[in-house]
Amino acid sequence: MSDPLFQRVALIGIGLIGSSLARVMRREKLAREIIISTRSEATLKRAMELELGDYYYLNAAKAVEGADLVILCTPVGACEQVAKQIAPHLSEGAIVTDVGSVKAAVIAAVKPHLPTTVHFIAGHPVAGTEYSGPDAGFASLFENRRCILTPEEGTSPAALEKLIKYWQSCGSEVETMAPEHHDLVLAVVSHLPHIIAYNIVGTADDLETVTKSEVIKYSASGFRDFTRLASSDPTMWRDVCLNNKDAILEMLARFSEDLSALQRAIRWGDGDSLFNLFTRTRGIRKQLIEAGQESPAPNFGRQNEAGDPAQ
Repeated sequence: MSDPLFQRVALIGIGLIGSSLARVMRREKLAREIIISTRSEATLKRAMELELGDYYYLNAAKAVEGADLVILCTPVGACEQVAKQIAPHLSEGAIVTDVGSVKAAVIAAVKPHLPTTVHFIAGHPVAGTEYSGPDAGFASLFENRRCILTPEEGTSPAALEKLIKYWQSCGSEVETMAPEHHDLVLAVVSHLPHIIAYNIVGTADDLETVTKSEVIKYSASGFRDFTRLASSDPTMWRDVCLNNKDAILEMLARFSEDLSALQRAIRWGDGDSLFNLFTRTRGIRKQLIEAGQESPAPNFGRQNEAGDPAQ
């Protein structure tokens, strides 16, 4: 049997991403030892019950001792404090990475605190669900999904190659790009849709002319899909907004302009403009399906409790 890719991997945080990594590492034998750390005693206990790791610590500094790969799986707002805590205890030559959906702010927060003897390569597996916690993870989460790495100039080619191999072994297609470009791309395809979903669901909840029971009773699939996005981890999305605010504000301004144009078309009965917009946007879904990023099955291939496509 070949040696594992890493001897000792420390997962700091054991939510959806961290617990999924623990499961896929176990399945693919990517680490000789899996170390898990989280600040919550209840969460750490649950991780132990699920047998996600080999050793468990409330103290992140203790968890990273001897690790040749350290993955920060915390909300992006917590990364700086974790970096300060673990920095003196990192092994020389260790690779440190993260899984946050914001990159420039994380690099600015983490890198200054790490010793020059380790390799920090920021990363973002573009995969997830609306669920959180150690029970939410599953080994196939990263299969056929993109993982974006944002190595800075001077990054060790050997360390980068090893981290790329790690994510590929987890099932991901790995791409590299500049941190600032990553943040702009994700503001469009992830951050803005979530913010819009939170806002729409909040608007429905605030309406006085429509009761909350009617919102629940008569919700069609469109509103249901917004509630799925709007049920994502509040801490994570608070931190995303605060740490990628420039790109998000730029996208919100563009969205506001386009929304105003849509309002005018509806107000003035401009059917041609409406039809052209709806036709153009319909093509985006077709492209997603052709790229393997979405299922052509009804209701996005989701299953109901009976195992049939949900209606």
